[in-house]
Amino acid sequence: MDPAYISAFAALAGSAIGGMGSFGTTWLTHRAQARAEHREKDKAHRQELYREFIEEASRLYADALSHAQTDPTNVVGLYAKIGRMRILSCEAVIAAAERVVAAIVEAYLGPNRTLAELHNKVDLDPLNAFSAACRTELRGEGYL
Repeated sequence: MDPAYISAFAALAGSAIGGMGSFGTTWLTHRAQARAEHREKDKAHRQELYREFIEEASRLYADALSHAQTDPTNVVGLYAKIGRMRILSCEAVIAAAERVVAAIVEAYLGPNRTLAELHNKVDLDPLNAFSAACRTELRGEGYL
C-alpha cells in the first residue's frame, strides 16, 4: 500500500474523530442546558402554585376565624390545589398543605373569635410549616 494513502486515511480518521468529539460535546452541553431550563420552569410553576395556595388559605383562615360556616365549598379550591401538588411536590409539602386545610376547617367549626382573642392565640399562623416545607423543597433539599 502506498504511504500517501496511509497518511490520507490517518488524516481523515483524525478529522472524523475530532468531528465526533465536537458533536458529542455540543450535544451534551445542549442537553444539560435543556435540563436546567426544564428544572427552572418546573420550579417557577411550583412557586406559582404555592403562592396561590398561600393567598387562598390566608383569606379563608381569616374568614374562618370570624365566621361560622357549614358550607364546604369554601375549601374546595384548596383541595384542588393540593391535588395539583400531589403531582408536583414532595410529601412534606403535601402533608403541610393538608394540615393547613385541617386548621381552616377546624377554625370554621370553632367559635368566632375577637381581635383580642386572636392576639392571645399561640398558633395563629397555620401556614408557617407549609412555607418552611416549600422553601426546603424549592432549595432542592426534599424534592421528590
